[in-house]
Order: sequence, then structure tokens, then C-alpha cells
Amino acid sequence: MTGTDNPTDRSGTTAGNDRNPVPEEYDLPPDADPAVCGYCGAPFADEELLALHRGIDHATALDAAEREAFDEAYESEEERLRLFRLKALGALVLLYFGLLMTYSVFA
Repeated sequence: MTGTDNPTDRSGTTAGNDRNPVPEEYDLPPDADPAVCGYCGAPFADEELLALHRGIDHATALDAAEREAFDEAYESEEERLRLFRLKALGALVLLYFGLLMTYSVFA
């Protein structure tokens, strides 16, 4: 049996969904339907987060499909981070010049 057929964590608890519960060390709501890592049993909110986890923590064990999912999730995350940085920079520039103009009017 390989690590993907019957994933277990260090304590021997089988990971998964209804048939295979998530290890007890994770506190999940009872109605949660997490995406569970087949290598270590860690639960994630969605498949994209799971793909990122696999690519970072289990990079040497990935097959081609998992590697492609990681690459797509990584690129998507990079785009969102770049957009956030631009928005944060814009907000700081507006705040700076807004305070500068306010000071110049009332000083």
C-alpha cells in the first residue's frame, strides 16, 4: 500500500472524510467538508489550498497532475498577491498625499 492509498498521520489516525475521519489534532466544524491531504492527512478549505500544500510540503512525492495543479494554484496566488500589493501601494500613496494636502491647507 502506498501513502496515497491509506494516508495516516503520525498517530496512526486515518485521514479523509466520512469513511476516514480527519486526525483529531485538527478542530473542524462538524458540517465541514475539507479537502484532505493524501500524504499527511491535513485538512484544507478548498482544493487550491491543498494543491499549494502538496507542492510545498510534499514536492518530491507529486505526480504530474499534482505538480500541474500546484503550478496553477501558485500562479493564481501570485496574481492575487501582486494585485493586493498594488492596491496597498495605491492606498498608501493616496493617504500620504491626502494628509500632505490637509496639512498644507491648515498649516
